[in-house]
Parts: sequence; C-alpha cells; structure tokens
Amino acid sequence: MHRNDLESYLKKLFVQILRQIYPDRCPVCDRVLYEGHICRPCRSRLTYVRQPVCYSCGKPLQNTVQEYCSDCAKGHHKFSQGRAVFVYQGAMRGILYRYKYSNRRDYTEFFAQEAAGMYREWVERHGIELVVPVPLSKKRMRRRGYNQAGLFAKRFAQLCGLPYNDRILKRIRNTAPQKQLSAEERKNNLKNAFKIEENVVNLNRVLLVDDIYTTGSTIDAAALVLKQSGIKGVFFLCISIGQGE
Repeated sequence: MHRNDLESYLKKLFVQILRQIYPDRCPVCDRVLYEGHICRPCRSRLTYVRQPVCYSCGKPLQNTVQEYCSDCAKGHHKFSQGRAVFVYQGAMRGILYRYKYSNRRDYTEFFAQEAAGMYREWVERHGIELVVPVPLSKKRMRRRGYNQAGLFAKRFAQLCGLPYNDRILKRIRNTAPQKQLSAEERKNNLKNAFKIEENVVNLNRVLLVDDIYTTGSTIDAAALVLKQSGIKGVFFLCISIGQGE
C-alpha cells in the first residue's frame, strides 16, 4: 500500500474508532447518532436560508421584488457580500448557544458540511483566496477555551479546499457583548477592536467567518481593517442570520 493511501486509511480508521467511543449527537434533540450529523426528523425543525435574500448581507426576505433588507438599504457596508446557512430562530438559537458557551465543538462538522453544500460554488465564483475567522479577545479565548467561529471556519475551508489563517486578524479589545447593545452602540463598541498581525498585501479576496450575523457591526469593523491593509474584497459567511425586513 502506498504511504499516502496508508495514512488516509489510518486516519479514517481513527475517526471511526473515535466515533464509537464518542458518538456524535444530534444538535437539536441530543440523541446519539451512528450516521450523519442530525436526526432526519430534527432537520425539519431548522430553517435554512433560501431565496429571496438581501443581495448585500444575505438575510432572507419576504418580498421577491426587494433587493436589499431595510438595514442594508440605509447605508454602505464595508464588506462586499455575505451569506448564512440558517435563520436565527427556533431550535437554532439553543444550538448556537450550546456551540458557543457549552463546549459543543462536535456541532462543527454539521455546520461546516451544510455550509459547504450551500456555498462552495459561491466562494469559488467570488474567487476567495483565504478563510479568516472573526477572532475572540484573549480574555474570552482563555475563559471559553476555543473560538467557535474558528472551528467552523477551519473545517469549512478544508471542505472547500481553501487556505485558512487565524493569525492575520486579531481582536485587541475585550468589547462588551454585542447582543446587549443598540445598533449605534454596537458600532462604537467595535471601533479599533481589530488589527492586522501579518502582511496581506498579496491577497485580493478574503472570506470572514462568524457564527451569527445581526446588524453587521462586527463584520463591518473587521472588514474595514482588512480593506485598509490592502485587501480589495471582503466577503463573509455565518452559521446563522436574522430575518430581513
């Protein structure tokens, strides 16, 4: 057997053994899964983002004639375009809470597989050269132990055959949680929160990845820093997003 084939076989065997010891659980009902990453009945409890969506941020819209959601129609974002996998409602709220705060890193494969299935062609069409997660502050990283956006971003990049780098963008301020603030307070909260750590002069198009998109303040703040460093196009992908109006 060729060395690469042997390594691939051993890797698959290791994963199979690991799944027997620590089987995946459905992110909705938490039942043990012996195949797949979600129970068939539970999939129907999640709302996927479907057309029509806002051309800019990707929020699902009710009106098929409408091009932009009310938020994007009001002003100019720093990012080029964004997309998300699920609508942030119902069961998805609890799933993302557990993914973020209860160490449910095992949800990563489900999120990444669903995202790749929906948006692999989208990232290819836009010529994405690098996947970059929205970083946590050092304080939050120490307390939580992992960055859920980084886990999702890295696996998505692997599935799409894209480079991944979590060192380029750093969060240099421990900002207040965005969910507690108004739209204007969110923008002020994130001023000077990010900085570039590595030379990105040769990059043209980058994909920023986060878990939830609401008003876009976090993505805008990170995208602004990336564009100021010379990157021409900053796109984003999130696990979940709010309903557009």
